[in-house]
Amino acid sequence: MGDSSQSIINGFSAHLRDDRRRSQHTVRAYVITAERFCAFLMEHIGSNVGVEDIKALKQADIRSYLAYRRGDGLTNNSAARELSALRAFLKHVGGDEAQIPKIKGPKVKRGVPRPASPDDIIALAEDVQDSASTDWVGARDWAVLLLLYGSGLRISEALDLTGDALPLSDTLRVTGKRSKVRIVPLLPKVREAIAHYIDLCPHVMEPDQPIFRGKRGGPLSPNLIRRVVQQARTKLGISDKTTPHALRHSFATHLLAGGADLRSLQELLGHASLSSTQVYTAVDAAHLLDIYENAHPRSG
Repeated sequence: MGDSSQSIINGFSAHLRDDRRRSQHTVRAYVITAERFCAFLMEHIGSNVGVEDIKALKQADIRSYLAYRRGDGLTNNSAARELSALRAFLKHVGGDEAQIPKIKGPKVKRGVPRPASPDDIIALAEDVQDSASTDWVGARDWAVLLLLYGSGLRISEALDLTGDALPLSDTLRVTGKRSKVRIVPLLPKVREAIAHYIDLCPHVMEPDQPIFRGKRGGPLSPNLIRRVVQQARTKLGISDKTTPHALRHSFATHLLAGGADLRSLQELLGHASLSSTQVYTAVDAAHLLDIYENAHPRSG
């Protein structure tokens, strides 16, 4: 690989790590895709690959790469994720004026509904952020989705938070259904994501105004979050059951699998009745049975 290609990839890696604050897992996966793509282009074009070469790529060039990867046995799910990484790379190289060739992702077979994996949730949130029109909108959507998964909030609870909650601490006071107030933990990564959004947000954080704002400064619509999540999961081949509310279910299921007791989970979720929380015992048992049947050598 030529020096100019490697320089572009190094810049992409730094952008993902420092500007987009991506996880190590995502940075590694996206950089591997960029390296593989540039190596393919060197053979495809017949020379070293520079910024202008990448900016000039057409739809047919991207299709040729995906066909090449199919020859390596790439599945539909993997192809969808690789295409997402390519879009991020092309957007980085092209800058604000990037003209990314439109490529329809492969059809992905939907599996049995199940709690979303942490990797899928992070990939979803990252794609939503990458697809945003501006950095502050991307930071906002990233913070909202991490809040739903990291603290188990309903989407209405997250969007109802006001400037009274600032400055943030390691817990968050949440008003749920029937005006019931509860205290939930605020993980450092979630707190950092919200703080980063607030730093970038062009709107003043008033005590009686929502923290999460629309582009014009009004309250953020939950339908907007649902829409961007739907677009991201389609691109990534993630189950259509992975909605913003499903992130709360995943939070509960993962906590239960990690040893949390039902009474504590009830308090964290803000359920009025323990029977509402007990549904997660069935969900978790089904999830564990699925893992057993697919992975245990004697399950058959």
